[in-house]
Amino acid sequence: MTTTADLPTTLQTFLETSILPAEPLHEAHIAKFTHSDRWTLSAIPPTLHALQGKAQSLHLWNLFLPHPIPETLLHKNSTLSPPIPIQPPQILTNSQYAPLAEIMGRSPLASEICNCSAPDTGNMEVLLKFGTPYQQERYLLPLLRGESRSAFLMTEPDVASSDARNLETTLSPSQNKNGGRYVLNGRKWWSTGVMDPRCKMVLMVARTDPSLLQSPSAKGEAAATTVAASTTTSTRRERVPQTVVILPLPHPGIRLVRPLTVFGYDDAPHGHAEVELINVEVKEEDIILGLGRGFEIAQERLGPGRIHHCMRAIGLAARCYELMLERTLTRSTFSKPLHSHGSIREMIADSATDLESARLLTLSCAAEMDRKGNRSARDKIAMIKVAVPKLTLRVVDRAVQVFGAAGVCDDFPLARALVGLRTLRIADGPDEVHKQTLALIEIKKAKQRIQSKL
Repeated sequence: MTTTADLPTTLQTFLETSILPAEPLHEAHIAKFTHSDRWTLSAIPPTLHALQGKAQSLHLWNLFLPHPIPETLLHKNSTLSPPIPIQPPQILTNSQYAPLAEIMGRSPLASEICNCSAPDTGNMEVLLKFGTPYQQERYLLPLLRGESRSAFLMTEPDVASSDARNLETTLSPSQNKNGGRYVLNGRKWWSTGVMDPRCKMVLMVARTDPSLLQSPSAKGEAAATTVAASTTTSTRRERVPQTVVILPLPHPGIRLVRPLTVFGYDDAPHGHAEVELINVEVKEEDIILGLGRGFEIAQERLGPGRIHHCMRAIGLAARCYELMLERTLTRSTFSKPLHSHGSIREMIADSATDLESARLLTLSCAAEMDRKGNRSARDKIAMIKVAVPKLTLRVVDRAVQVFGAAGVCDDFPLARALVGLRTLRIADGPDEVHKQTLALIEIKKAKQRIQSKL
């Protein structure tokens, strides 16, 4: 059995011998499809399933899991066919998982092949920690087995969604006596994964109608969450209670309006979309944790997700850096190799420094999360979410410059990497929000130091 110490070597070997060689086949298969056919089951490369089976046999499946899977779910899984080992041999700490996420980040396929890709990982973590037995069996188990995919719906087109208090999608009391207890209406966009034909469930964040919070229990839960959340803002303005809802796909009230592109890339057959929610009937069993508990869930979901994003970004930038080095050794200008030019050497030195800085900062954050928990490491999480995308983006930008015209086309992974890392400065909250979070925590620490000296 693969031990924790063996995992990086096993994963690296798997990446180099199986995943990277499959990339051209993967891209060529998807390129056969156009328009809406790009989001069909036929567009999913057949190599993907075979590689996922190999990842399972190598014990490289579900490595991100922060907690053991409940015994009831393991028992249910044991009765299903084919047999899939949904629980990894060891539950890894953030510090142990971070280097593995970096290795997976070197290929756009690796995370999905190992069932460690967003948004599924965050959704699985939510269901593992907050889901009811019913929700875990219906939604979590197929995700753990890699039989379905999922989406997370939060951002909205008509408001600045970096402030969750602006969200307009609303969970209200239902007037339909024969339907669900609640009804959901609104519009979301940048809903990653919802276009995927394998997507069978969505988690979404909605504003909670105040009338739903009148019962003492619901009101108390929402108030506790609001007080805890309000301390993170400089004005301590009361936060509108949010609720997280889980729903199956396809669903009669959930309409996919259009696919969205990222700097021209559609990321099919996964992709992103604008989604309209029209009188979506919601039952009590569709609520995660309880009414008004959305902020609490979102913070638990985004903490680990942000460190996963950062480590994958480092792996991606490291691959681009290595390609840049190879380019400087094989190309010449003005009668000497590229690496002999002072400007190129400066790029190499700066890139090596940026990569190691990003890596060490993220590993420090991982260690802090392991020691103190996600909530207490909010300053470190905010720090890496700001710093790492910038540092890795600079590395890839230099690689593009060294490659010249070749760097901006799809013959090499540089252009797509540049787009992904630039987008990461917005995804999971823009830099400015994380800077504000970090600054407020630092100011609070300074006030406490001053107070302790009095």
